[in-house]
Amino acid sequence: MGSLRFRIIFYLLLFGLVSNLILSGVFVSSQYDRTLNSRVNSLTSYGQMLANSVASTGYLNDPTGSEAQLINTQISLIADIYDGRVVVVDRNCKIIEDSYNFEEGKTIIADRVIRGLRGESSTQVNETTHSAEIVIPVTGAAGSSEVYAVLIMSFNVEDIFTLSETTQNQSRLLVTIFALVMIIAAILISRHLTRPFRKIQSSIKSLADGYLQENVNTNGYTELIEVQEAINTMLRRLKVQEESRQQFVSDVSHELKTPITSIKVLSDSLLAQEDAPAEMYREFLMDISQEIDRESQIISDLLTLVRADRNTEELKIADTNINELIEQNLRRVRPIAEQRHIDLVYESFRDVRAQVDETKLSLAITSLIENAIKYNQDDGWVHVSLNADHQYFYLKVEDNGVGIPEEEQEHIFERFYRVDKARSRETGGTGLGLSITRSVIMMHKGNLKVYSRPGEGSTFTMRIPLYYRKSGGGRDE
Repeated sequence: MGSLRFRIIFYLLLFGLVSNLILSGVFVSSQYDRTLNSRVNSLTSYGQMLANSVASTGYLNDPTGSEAQLINTQISLIADIYDGRVVVVDRNCKIIEDSYNFEEGKTIIADRVIRGLRGESSTQVNETTHSAEIVIPVTGAAGSSEVYAVLIMSFNVEDIFTLSETTQNQSRLLVTIFALVMIIAAILISRHLTRPFRKIQSSIKSLADGYLQENVNTNGYTELIEVQEAINTMLRRLKVQEESRQQFVSDVSHELKTPITSIKVLSDSLLAQEDAPAEMYREFLMDISQEIDRESQIISDLLTLVRADRNTEELKIADTNINELIEQNLRRVRPIAEQRHIDLVYESFRDVRAQVDETKLSLAITSLIENAIKYNQDDGWVHVSLNADHQYFYLKVEDNGVGIPEEEQEHIFERFYRVDKARSRETGGTGLGLSITRSVIMMHKGNLKVYSRPGEGSTFTMRIPLYYRKSGGGRDE
């Protein structure tokens, strides 16, 4: 009942059969009415001609005269042609002529005769006896209202009823044949119309089985092509996510294994030297400690990234003074900047309050500022500015550091991606900072843009709504 194919068949049959039944019923009924009205009008015309002849001759005064005989012949002829009976009744309700020759000279008192003598014409069709009766008053000269006699014409219309029944039976047969044709056509049409849907269903089943390499291709209707494009877009994203997941697993394995390998090499070197000097022990142990710290940092960043990737319901949204939040973060990173004589400048254009998760947003802000310091040159500068409009606040972090090549900029938010791997090792980076930053910003329904030129520095612009919305999502621009 709920399938599209069943509904197509049902509606085709419903509209096809109902319209066919209505049209056939109207056709049969209108044909019967037209035929019957044509017969009645024809008889009425002949009756009016007879009434005029009766009125213009001396028929009523001398029914046996030559003119009366001519009229009687016309009456008999009409009665024979139309298989009926014609009766002439004078004003005294006496029958002066009967085409059946049954009741001549008798008196007839009937309602239709009385009305006819009053000048009323009438036509009655009896569908039970399949007969029609026409009553025509016989008046004097044109415009005269005096009635001299009444002409009663009774005819059998069985042939019209028979023709109507025959037509109706034929119509029923045609409707039955049409219904069978419609059923077959509806089944074929429904199969043809639902074929693209079956292709999509088959493709989706293949996707569910893990065959992400195949695209959906229906070659169907415009609407289905749009659905196909949406599915293929989703499929491309799934492929990218799957490749990213595999790459992420590989990168995590590599990043976690590297410090352990270094620790293993250092410890084995110490164990291989039985009389190693204390200075060597101290140096190697310091290297081992650094590798352990690095391993700990990687694990910490991974846990932070996992938490950032979880449902946004974990955000602890509160009304926050963004100016104070940025100043707190600047105080934490200022010693790092001072070590390299980097001028750290903060500029606020207005007081900004927004609904954010203070802890997570602080993590993103710190990451952007630390990157601007780490990948800068000695005696350089970092400019942090805050502005807002009626809907968003904007945090811009600018530096005059090494910059990012244009072809690398679309990859810098990928996990474990490093533009300069050697420099990242020196600064202690894990390649997860910008990934975590972007995830936090997207959790707040914001976005993050970057503009950079090698040797001139980089500019990161964060845009976040002032009022947190649970529905919807942000995207990178």
